[in-house]
Amino acid sequence: MANNFNIEKLFSADKLAVARAISSVENQDRASLELLNQIHHKLGKAYRVGITGPPGAGKSTLVSKLAKELNEKGKKVGIIAVDPTSPFTGGALLGDRVRMMELSPRDGIFIRSMATRGSLGGLSKTSQQAADVLDAAGFDYVLLETVGVGQSELDVVEAADTTIVVLTPESGDSVQAMKAGLMEIADFFVLNKADRPGVDQSYNAISTILSISIGSRQGESPTETFEQISGHHHEMETEQSGQPMGSFGQDPSRWAPFIVKTVASENRGIDEVIKGIERHHDYLLKTNKLFTKRKERTRKIIFEIVEENLHKKFWTKERLAKLDDKLELVLTNKLSAIQLAEELTRE
Repeated sequence: MANNFNIEKLFSADKLAVARAISSVENQDRASLELLNQIHHKLGKAYRVGITGPPGAGKSTLVSKLAKELNEKGKKVGIIAVDPTSPFTGGALLGDRVRMMELSPRDGIFIRSMATRGSLGGLSKTSQQAADVLDAAGFDYVLLETVGVGQSELDVVEAADTTIVVLTPESGDSVQAMKAGLMEIADFFVLNKADRPGVDQSYNAISTILSISIGSRQGESPTETFEQISGHHHEMETEQSGQPMGSFGQDPSRWAPFIVKTVASENRGIDEVIKGIERHHDYLLKTNKLFTKRKERTRKIIFEIVEENLHKKFWTKERLAKLDDKLELVLTNKLSAIQLAEELTRE
């Protein structure tokens, strides 16, 4: 029941209260619905950053370093690390104690590993609601790290305000990301493990792919596009332009992804990543796209809730029995699947 939750402790970011609330949301029990209703008025302050990319790119290391740096700057950071589901327990295979042990005792940092539980989108169905809990608890940032399995990562862009795609210099990494569609969802890229051989070639390859992608979307030639991006990027490092890093050419309403090199294990480049997040945040605010993005995210969530409720109400015991009774007619070609579905929905 909802009275098991101490809402005031949750609002003050008490770690035990936050953990219990997320467990309720993850288990989808009835008390979680009342809890989500009670915390709704507190939502909207946390900035959500999605970190995705191929396996082995060092996403967990980057997330832990980002969280530590933000925390040292006085920010409260919640981390949701979505892991593959254990085939035995249904829980996450990789826990926060294994991956981010050094952060767990710190004040102002909360880490939770969540299982995908069969979700095809990299993020579990309940991870956005878990982010809502962290938002209500007063965290300034929520970092959403996904499994990193390619095509199924694409929904991270809907859950996050800023999406970062992490790549490495290894051969074929950028090509794999392009095939997975990750190049299209990134607000900017982190080229991690930049101390490895081939980093310059990878940087150039990603830049070329970006120039082609942006050029085709904007109707510009790839060469001109990349020159505008790279030239403007250097402007952003000074304070002369006054436009967000990544904005396209001289038009502040258009955003072009950029690349940040890091060696996360050595804490190199972390400040640049934070600056990239902040500048994208500023860009979204100035163009009112943050409100639009969150509006679309909320709309999609409401769609999903309605569809789930209708699904539960529709499949009564009687309809399931009728479906089973008439399946043989479909298998013997006496009735089509479409006809049976229409018959069930007419009732």
